[in-house]
Amino acid sequence: MDYADTAQPPDDRQLEALARRTGAALEAAGQVLTAAESCTGGWIAKVITDVPGSSAWFQQAVVSYSDGAKQQLLGVPEATLARHGAVSEEVVRTMAAGALERSGADVAVSVSGVAGPDGGTAAKPVGLVWFGWALASGFLISRVERFPGDRDAVRRAAVATALEGVLRQLE
Repeated sequence: MDYADTAQPPDDRQLEALARRTGAALEAAGQVLTAAESCTGGWIAKVITDVPGSSAWFQQAVVSYSDGAKQQLLGVPEATLARHGAVSEEVVRTMAAGALERSGADVAVSVSGVAGPDGGTAAKPVGLVWFGWALASGFLISRVERFPGDRDAVRRAAVATALEGVLRQLE
């Protein structure tokens, strides 16, 4: 679902169902997931670990909320952050690749965005979220979305979009 086109973010029941579908797909493929989160603040990991048995298909998550954490925990170069900013395609691609490399997982998802209510600029408004997905095979893609709503709505839509992207990579 494209949450950028709807004013209604996913609720807890929808996020749980999405996490269960993601887990079933990962398990069927014999794959393990890792996450590198910024604006979602660990919400991807929370939704996943709410699913009983998720330890069979979920390795770990890194909440790299600050630039320093992105550098230290995921290997995002300081120069990349200085040139492009934390909310950028270059950073989420590096976050996903770094999470994959450091975890030994098969699939990685990364998220960095401006959840609001403050922090937005003309170039990077509130609701702008970048995503990255990496596979152990070397495949790496990224995508940007602009979600409507308040902080909670942006973060819920980001969690759902991240997991839906994982499902797409497994198909």
